[in-house]
Amino acid sequence: MSDDAARIPVIVGVGQVNDRPADPRQGLDPVGLMEAALREADRDAGGGWLPRLESLAVVDNLSFREIGDTQGPLAERIGAKPKLLYKSSYPGGDTPILMLNEAARRIAQGEIQVAAVAGGEALRTAAQLAALKAGDDPSAHNPLRAATGRAGPPSFRQRYGLTAPVDVYPLYENAGRAAYGQTLAEAQAESGEIWSRFSEVAAENPGAWIRKPTTAEAIVTPSADNRPIAFPYNKLMVANSSVNQGAGFIVASLAAARAAGIPDERLVYVGAGAAAHEPGDYLRRDRYDRSVSMAVSLQKAMELNGVSANDLDFVELYSCFPCVPKMARRVIGWPVDRPATVFGGLTFGGGPIGNYMSHAVVSMVLKLREGGRKGLLFANGGYATNNHTIVVGREPFPLEAVQADFDFQAEADAAREPVPELDESYTGPGTVETYTVLYERDGRPKFGVIVGRAPGGQRFLAKIPPSEETTIAFLTSGEVEPVGRKGQAVSGQDGDVYWRFD
Repeated sequence: MSDDAARIPVIVGVGQVNDRPADPRQGLDPVGLMEAALREADRDAGGGWLPRLESLAVVDNLSFREIGDTQGPLAERIGAKPKLLYKSSYPGGDTPILMLNEAARRIAQGEIQVAAVAGGEALRTAAQLAALKAGDDPSAHNPLRAATGRAGPPSFRQRYGLTAPVDVYPLYENAGRAAYGQTLAEAQAESGEIWSRFSEVAAENPGAWIRKPTTAEAIVTPSADNRPIAFPYNKLMVANSSVNQGAGFIVASLAAARAAGIPDERLVYVGAGAAAHEPGDYLRRDRYDRSVSMAVSLQKAMELNGVSANDLDFVELYSCFPCVPKMARRVIGWPVDRPATVFGGLTFGGGPIGNYMSHAVVSMVLKLREGGRKGLLFANGGYATNNHTIVVGREPFPLEAVQADFDFQAEADAAREPVPELDESYTGPGTVETYTVLYERDGRPKFGVIVGRAPGGQRFLAKIPPSEETTIAFLTSGEVEPVGRKGQAVSGQDGDVYWRFD
């Protein structure tokens, strides 16, 4: 065996679990979910790996914040004493791929031989437990909304309804549609086609949360069971966080895998990764019809691993909301009629906040064991903020590429256009840069939100009250594209700024 075998990273074991307790008091917490997933990954790898872990990385959770650090209790439960034991600083969607990349690089650089990554979210159980205590409905206890809110007076962004990711991603969707030259009907048809294929993949995946094929028409059509959330997204087009899911995987050197007697046909090699990020403040981005950091992350990962879309048998294009895989598939040239997931997407596979991509890793390994040579894993986190891409396959990748730094922030910053100044009190003439309409739970419009640009280039926010039914209809009918239309930002009696189309 060559000396390189001790530095070639391979995924040797994968595991995932869904927990559906009849009584939430009997449900697993995130540590329990991670333990179950890693024990399954250990069995998948032939057993005996957990005590050998030199690195254990854990994805932070939202559902049981009272636990605090979960990595110590997890390590104790699985009998591991790794020299590297850490948790992510936040439950971000890019985190599992970041941690996979870190583990692969450490093996490639000769620092360790065996590592594991795990995450778990018991969001459904947490909401049910809170509802039992309060004597109300679980829908009133959304840990994600609680985490994105804040005490005290509402911030500038909150005053205009931009609180959670579901409020912000539609800004990319609507700007992207206009930039692609699509009508609303064409853009929704694309979303429906992508999402219906997600549902078909989930239906065939035992690890998915919702295993029921859904038509494109049903996905894009509002109904009692598919209420509008934030235009143009309905419930079946957004991440489903009401899940209890855990997933984990074990990465080892090729030498360690062969010494353990794992057959070559069960090994999946880890290639090079690439990360880049947008500014943390989503109102201080250069534009909303694309993401340069996403493009850099995808393009660099494919370049480093010497692959094109034609070389990829499978992809996982992160899918919290349709705008993300829409942008990503245009970067890499992935056709709309091929599934953009191996797990089932965050609506149907399940949306366990920061840990979705651990499930994608599990599913990608299982798919590659069945057939195919290469797969791409693209992760996105925050408010379309953090991007991390990696390529995996059935053959080794160039070792020097796997060893290389995955930070390509400088390239993304160099490609970014000037960021417009944000004017929080602007009134006067302007143009719609992008927009959305937020909805109540009963489907009634809450209000519209305009992201506008002043003649001098400044960016501003403005509202459209629900009483302005004609204007709300103009934004949502699809008869005319609102992006690029001119109007006036005017002061309201409540101190907020409101929008009037010319």
